[in-house]
Amino acid sequence: MKLFYKAGASALAPHIVMSELNMVYEIEAVDLQTKKCATGDFWKINPKGSIPALIMDNGEVLTESAVICQFLADEALESNLLPKFGTIGRIRCLEWMNFIATEIHKNFTPLFSLERMMKNAEGKAELKNFTHEVLKAKLTFVSEKLGVQDYLLGTEFTIADAYLFNCLVWGKFVGVDIGDWPNLGAYIKRIGQRPAVIKAMKEEGLL
Repeated sequence: MKLFYKAGASALAPHIVMSELNMVYEIEAVDLQTKKCATGDFWKINPKGSIPALIMDNGEVLTESAVICQFLADEALESNLLPKFGTIGRIRCLEWMNFIATEIHKNFTPLFSLERMMKNAEGKAELKNFTHEVLKAKLTFVSEKLGVQDYLLGTEFTIADAYLFNCLVWGKFVGVDIGDWPNLGAYIKRIGQRPAVIKAMKEEGLL
């Protein structure tokens, strides 16, 4: 399998999952400005023009972080990265994946695009402040649900933790201080110390 990525962006979650599962994989960086990669024109690989994109072993291309993570976990059914079919744990994990994709990931996105979205300083400041307030509410919810647990589902690291970690590390780049929620700060540190996470981040040049 080959994962197309931009360092630190939303492909980090499936990259972490592949690393956790000790899969054999390749990664290829994409310039999202030019839509170019070593393979050539990234538009031909993913017509959406976004990362991540995963070329599966059968040659088909799969997109969207949450879906790729689920696919990878289901490829290794003996793992605990996604609870088993028919369990409430699986439903809760997928519930978290959907929440992270729609309420955390997508609310970070405008903060990386302020220059393109707003031409004047007043508009940028207004959008930034609004988005920060939205994120604070969402992160407060996550913090309360996590509580003193090690991971979102309790004691087991899952694909939901890979995805949430991926999003939370963006905070330092866009002025969202995750330290405002001490348990989330400890959560990031805990996950960041996992060998598979360190491996994935090194492969993307983040460490």
